[in-house]
Amino acid sequence: MTTLPTFSAWTVCGIGELDRFSGAGVSHVLSIVDPGLPELTAFHAYGDHQRTILEFDDIIDPEAGKVMPERRHMAEILRFAQGETGAGAAPERLLVHCHLGISRSTAAMASLIARSDPNLPEDEIFTHLRATRPQAWPNCVLIGFADELLGRNGRLIAALRRHYAIQIRQRPDIAEAIIRIGRRREVEMAA
Repeated sequence: MTTLPTFSAWTVCGIGELDRFSGAGVSHVLSIVDPGLPELTAFHAYGDHQRTILEFDDIIDPEAGKVMPERRHMAEILRFAQGETGAGAAPERLLVHCHLGISRSTAAMASLIARSDPNLPEDEIFTHLRATRPQAWPNCVLIGFADELLGRNGRLIAALRRHYAIQIRQRPDIAEAIIRIGRRREVEMAA
């Protein structure tokens, strides 16, 4: 298995877990939250860090009153932390979070891993992701944009389908929850 050469330390979590990382020396935070979410007070306890906030809903099909993930959101994710550390390099300690730490944040982290090593096989990206966040169910729309922007030519989406199949076998509760929130199409994507 290939190691991840660019991330010295990286974490994916949900809002309810943010307090756990206040003393962890997080240098960069990527917050992916629902539009209009009040400011998260957990970050007041963090040391000096740079934080980028993206606001869109965790949906895969348009819904009235919700903000659909867009290509520009993924472009912002892929630009995240590059300016401070150089192209392809990572901050000292990276934390990516969304509401539950299951979908938007894991899609972002998978995309950042793919950006950090263009030669890393796509299935290894998702293996690393599952090792870090066992409940990972990346948002397929975001992964589709990452696949396109990173020039992975459908390979990232194909690996996502295999990832979904693994998750359904190992964690059927997650698949059931995904169906309940109206994302059956992702469960049906499983290869």
